Amino acid sequence: MTAQRDSAPSAAPDLPSLGGRRSSYRERVADALRAALIAGELRPGEVYSAPTLAARFGVSATPVREAMLDLVKEGLVDTVPNKGFRVTEVSEKQLDEYTHIRSLIEIPTVVELARTADPVSLEALRPAAREIVTAAAAGDLIAYVEADIRFHLGLLALAGNAHLVEVVGDLRKRSRLYGLDALVRAGRLEASAREHLELLDALLDRDERAVRAVMTRHLGHVRGLWAAH
Repeated sequence: MTAQRDSAPSAAPDLPSLGGRRSSYRERVADALRAALIAGELRPGEVYSAPTLAARFGVSATPVREAMLDLVKEGLVDTVPNKGFRVTEVSEKQLDEYTHIRSLIEIPTVVELARTADPVSLEALRPAAREIVTAAAAGDLIAYVEADIRFHLGLLALAGNAHLVEVVGDLRKRSRLYGLDALVRAGRLEASAREHLELLDALLDRDERAVRAVMTRHLGHVRGLWAAH
């Protein structure tokens, strides 16, 4: 496993939450826990106590416990009385279905943005894209997933359909990317991370064919490069 983050989870300072709402501390802790779950830092079937997770993230147990209860409502973990929280199992079939739905939504939506998105709004996503590359180079999987989610949901938000963003956000929460750690060890995650910058450049060039190609390749990693156990 990669080294754990020692500081409290934090939201990106340059990108407010969707809708202009800034996240509370509890929400930021929940975001970091979701990212750890998606990245495979928290494994299915394992039971984690709030104090253990709090020590791991360098925060107090109370916001962790509250955040984990949010994840229970989302179906991402189950409560285990007097022990903590168990990460729910997700089958390969479910993961394939989530990715299929995402491809049906995200690819045409992002291709359309090549025609409609404001260049200034697209360029505003570049810091997040760079943060993804930086996290990949550092082997920080939690930061990688957090930045990746912000980038993609921020991009989809430019289409002006809040329900679409909500659906994709939920599918992303349910995804699992157990192969990220292996890509870090092999030195291959940074190359995949640069696809976010490639996508932005294609969008700014109004090159729909290139946008479709990058998005198709990028989503293909979800059940390919990034999914290996």
